Amino acid sequence: PPPRPAAAMRAAVATLALLGTASAFMSPGGARSSGMRMSSKNVLVIGGTRFSGLYLWKELLDQGHRVTLFNRGKTELKPLPTESPAEFEARKAATTFIAGDRKNVDDLNSKLSGLPFDAVFDMNARELEDTKPMADLFRGKVDNYVFMSSAGVYLKSDVMPHMEQDAVDPKCRHKGKLDSEDYLKSTGMPYTAIRPTYIYGPGNYNPIEEMFFSRLDQGRPICIPGHGKHFTGLGHVKDLAKAFVAVLGSEAAKGQVYNVQDVRAITFTGMAYACAEAMGMSPDDVKIQHYDPKAVDLGKAKAFPFRPQHFFTSPDKALRDLDWSIEYDLTAGLMDSYANDFLAKKAAGTLKLDFSADDIILAASSVP
Repeated sequence: PPPRPAAAMRAAVATLALLGTASAFMSPGGARSSGMRMSSKNVLVIGGTRFSGLYLWKELLDQGHRVTLFNRGKTELKPLPTESPAEFEARKAATTFIAGDRKNVDDLNSKLSGLPFDAVFDMNARELEDTKPMADLFRGKVDNYVFMSSAGVYLKSDVMPHMEQDAVDPKCRHKGKLDSEDYLKSTGMPYTAIRPTYIYGPGNYNPIEEMFFSRLDQGRPICIPGHGKHFTGLGHVKDLAKAFVAVLGSEAAKGQVYNVQDVRAITFTGMAYACAEAMGMSPDDVKIQHYDPKAVDLGKAKAFPFRPQHFFTSPDKALRDLDWSIEYDLTAGLMDSYANDFLAKKAAGTLKLDFSADDIILAASSVP
């Protein structure tokens, strides 16, 4: 495509104010938090060793809560990208660690039964068989069971954004999350399910923003399936962590499902230009190659990080019910990812660059 001037770039970025929602008229930070600090809670985090769980662990401690991490103990704990070694050691020293198998009922009972937790944050259950033993153990024993679900449970729709009351897809690849939500509801225990869209931010193991940054950094075309005008929703991992913590002590949150993402969505093409802006690049230097994914045989390679459809939600309900606000709009969030993750990996030589799928697409498109 021809070079785009700044005005055209802004139009391409054209983040979509979520249709029909009050958030479209809010300031970039969304609803304002009251700033009130609740009394310290004793909480159990299931997982807590990867990305969103790591940020939740830190946010809980930062807000004065007592944290126990329960996981298999096999994943090496690492500081967050912006955390100093001293801060990380202090966080570990303030945390209780219990190693065990969440699917082993005897192991759970021997290690967790009788421990007085106010809430459980279940961050890594994928299937009902993961959730059920833990939920059964804490039924009637905690004030809330907070479950990491996914916006991927929604049925594809022509009416957007996805709202919490929308139809779900029983055949989706997140069926285990959906079955877990249903089971938690059936138990009658107080629970809250959080449904994020695409999570991004420093430390992301799903190379969403890195896919764009790496190609822009190398001066390569960004291969985008279809017309590139599908809108998708993203939410910064720090905002997600704060949404989880905001559930603590909230009567309104019990028995509820909440979408969590930015108040706006962005097109695939717009994401390319937004990443370039975060890197300080001129929009004129962005090269995009659209392609028909059905016409290119990529085998099992994954060429693009987003679903080829409109996929975004409204976070209005969470903004309304919870003492929570959105700190990172997409521009600020991508700048955070670029400065505190991508550049650090590049300097350390730890970027995992693989352009083989791009090369197949470009060859099929006769692009040199």
